[in-house]
Amino acid sequence: MDLNKLAESLSPNERKILPHLETRNITEISKRANLDKVSTLRALEYLKNKKIIELSQTETKIIELGINGALYKKKGLPERRLLNLLAEKRIIPLQEAQKQSKLSPDEFKASIGALKNKAMIELKSGKIYLNAKQEEISKKSLEEQFIEALQLEQDKLTPEQNFAFESLKKRKNIIELTEKKKIELKITELGRKLMNSRIKAGELIEAITPEVLKSEKNWKGKKFRRYDIESPVPEIFGGKRHFVNQATDYARKIWTEMGFKEMSGNIIQSSFWNFDALFTAQDHPVREMQDTFFIDKKINLPENKELIEQVKKAHEQGVENGKGWQYNWKEEEAKRALLRTHTTCLSSQTLSKLKREDLPAKFFGVGKCFRNETIDWSHGFEFNQTEGIVIDPDANFRNLLGYLKQFAKKIGFEKIRFRPAYFPYTEPSLEGDVWDPKRKEWVELIAAGIFRPEVTKPLLGKAIPVLAWGPGFDRMLMKIYNIKDIRELYSNNITQLRKIKFWEK
Repeated sequence: MDLNKLAESLSPNERKILPHLETRNITEISKRANLDKVSTLRALEYLKNKKIIELSQTETKIIELGINGALYKKKGLPERRLLNLLAEKRIIPLQEAQKQSKLSPDEFKASIGALKNKAMIELKSGKIYLNAKQEEISKKSLEEQFIEALQLEQDKLTPEQNFAFESLKKRKNIIELTEKKKIELKITELGRKLMNSRIKAGELIEAITPEVLKSEKNWKGKKFRRYDIESPVPEIFGGKRHFVNQATDYARKIWTEMGFKEMSGNIIQSSFWNFDALFTAQDHPVREMQDTFFIDKKINLPENKELIEQVKKAHEQGVENGKGWQYNWKEEEAKRALLRTHTTCLSSQTLSKLKREDLPAKFFGVGKCFRNETIDWSHGFEFNQTEGIVIDPDANFRNLLGYLKQFAKKIGFEKIRFRPAYFPYTEPSLEGDVWDPKRKEWVELIAAGIFRPEVTKPLLGKAIPVLAWGPGFDRMLMKIYNIKDIRELYSNNITQLRKIKFWEK
C-alpha cells in the first residue's frame, strides 16, 4: 500500500493517537492525545479498518462490594456481630440476642443461619447456645476474608474464595457481579511501517464548506483528505413506528380490501355489552375476578328498553325454541364496568345499531383487550385482538369457511384446516389451524362460528345469520415475526426493535 496515500486518509483524531499507540493503554493514549475516551475508541476503530492496528476485546467478570457489603466491611458481617455478643454471654434468649446485637430481623435470621451451618451455635428452647471454641471465634471466616480482598476476578478465585462467593451471593446486596470489557491493541506490520516512515500529510482540508469556498487562499494549493468510500460505516437506524402498530395498520388494510368497515369503541365497557348481549351467563366463570379486570363503577344500560328485555328473556327463557340459562337475570350485574376482555363487544354494539336497510353488511375491529392472566411466554394481561362479522340473511357455514380461507391467504398462510369447537355465543363453532412451513406443523390461529339466535334476535330483532371470527392477533404476529415469547412484543428492547423489519405478504 502507498504509505503517502494512507497517511493522507487519516482523520485528525487518527493522526493525534498514531504516535502514542505503543503505550497499548487506551486511557494513556487518550491522555497523551488530549482526547476523550469515546473519541479515542472511535479513532482506533478507524485505524483498525485501515489495517493499521488489530483490536481484540475480552470480557471479565468482576466481583465487587454491594451496598450492604461496603457497610459490613466497616461494621462486620451480621454473624460476626452476633458471634461477638455470644462470646460474652455464651447463652442468650433469641429475642434478647436480636435486641442486643442491634441487627435487623433479616440480618438476624441470616446470621443465625450462617452460624448454624458452621456448627458454631445451637438453638434450644428459644435460646442460642454457643458451641465454638475461642480460636474459632477469633479467626476470620472465609466470607470476611473474601470481603476484605475485593475487587476480584471471578475466573481467578481460589477454591476457598469461590466457596465464600457462593455463600455471599445468596444474600442481599453484599456482593455484585459486573462484566468489564478489556480492549487489547496490537500494531500490525503495515502500522509499524507507517509509524516508522514518519510521513507527514501536512494540513489537509476535511470538508468543503461555505467558508472554504469563500476565498481561494482557503483551498488553493492545499490537499483534501483522502476518503475510502468502501470503508464500513456505522449503520444508521431511522425513526419508525413500532412493528406492532405497522402490522395493525396492515390488518386494517386486509379487512378493507375484503369490503369490511371498521368498528370502534371504548376500552372500558359495561358487562352488558361485553357479556350479557353475547349470551354469557351472569354466573359463568369467565366473568369472575380471576379472568376479568372489573372497575369500581357502574355504566348505565342502553336507553333501548326493548333490547334489555329481549336480552333478559334470552338468558331466562331462551329464544327460537331454546331454553336459555334458566336463572334470574339482574340489571345491576349487567351495569358492572370492566376492561373489555375481547373485541366481540364491538360486534354486539354494532349489531344493535343496524337497520334492515343496512343489510347485508360486513364489519371488523382491532384493538387492545385485557384479561387477568398469569404472564408467561404465550399469555399476557394485555393483548391485541381482531374481529370480523358478516351480517347477511343468505349467509351460511360454507361462506364462513370461504372468508376464513381468504383472510388466512392474505395474511400469508396458504394452507388452513378447520376443527369443530365450542364457544358460548356461536353455533356451529370452529377453530382454524394454519400450516407453518418453517416448523412443519399446524398452528391454531382462528376461532370462528355463526352467532346463536340468543345473540342475534335481541340485537337485530330477528335471528339473522351473522358469521363471526376472531384471530388472536398477537399470536399471529409471533408466528409472522418468529417471536418465541409474547412478552417480546412489548419489551421495547431498542436493539431488538432495530432488527425487526415490518412483514408484508
